[in-house]
Amino acid sequence: MSVAPTLALLSCGKPGKTRLALNWKPDPQFGGFYAAPYQSHGLDVEILPGGAGTPTVQMVGAGSAEFGIVSADELVVARAMGNDVVGLFAVFQNCPQGIMVHASRHLASIGDVFKEGTVALQRGLPYSRTLEEKFGFSKVKIVPSPGGDISAFLSDKKFAQQCFIMSEPLTAKHRGADVQVFPVADIGYNPYTTVLAISGENLRKNPEMAEQMTAAVRQGWRAYLDDPQPTNARMHTLNPSMTDAMFAEVAQAQKPFIETEESRAQGLGAMTQARWETLIAQLKDLGDIQTVPSSDGCFRNL
Repeated sequence: MSVAPTLALLSCGKPGKTRLALNWKPDPQFGGFYAAPYQSHGLDVEILPGGAGTPTVQMVGAGSAEFGIVSADELVVARAMGNDVVGLFAVFQNCPQGIMVHASRHLASIGDVFKEGTVALQRGLPYSRTLEEKFGFSKVKIVPSPGGDISAFLSDKKFAQQCFIMSEPLTAKHRGADVQVFPVADIGYNPYTTVLAISGENLRKNPEMAEQMTAAVRQGWRAYLDDPQPTNARMHTLNPSMTDAMFAEVAQAQKPFIETEESRAQGLGAMTQARWETLIAQLKDLGDIQTVPSSDGCFRNL
């Protein structure tokens, strides 16, 4: 399906609503967005759940959603291609992407993953190409990422796969596997993740709306981190495929990626120009961008 029909399919908001487009189904990575007291900040927000391939960065740029959830590297690539999208609030200060292996292999570092066996990952992603440049893939068999399916992992001790650190590893442990996870941030590739974004045009025309949204989201994340249970119960009704117990476990596991020394000093969701500059340089070196966007245009701390 082309982007245009996809955008048309996803952009049918209710009149008078401010639309927030998620890039996945309701789960703890979006807990603070569901907990946010939008109305007390003068907003009537409709949250649009997403799925694999939901083009949130394009939706925001095209105006089919006022806000959307994107990754920082996705935002940089979009800006380099002329899509004026701006990050306002970064939920995950440290990237939760990792490589999951069986602990019985006794691997010492992420580089050891690429010395033998099978590795399942999405080769087109910037972090995947960074791994290939750093360690090479010639000694392993690379297969496509199975998404959240861990069947192959459970059946092969030398099978490794990409994961979100608070997702597949927890599932694997519940299935009896002894798991070790190497964060992708270990190689220095650490983009902000689950970033609330707005179009530059909307930000310029409606700065008050952007400030209201950011304030509501920050308050929502504070509430969710302090007590996720009420919001988990609400999200479970929207995503019953995830158990109540898993909602609680994931909410707890993701806390260290959201609350860091940096966020405690600067405030939840705050971002730094240095982090954006590092990411832009990495994407330039990888060849993902030809035009280098200014780092200060990528984000706004409100």
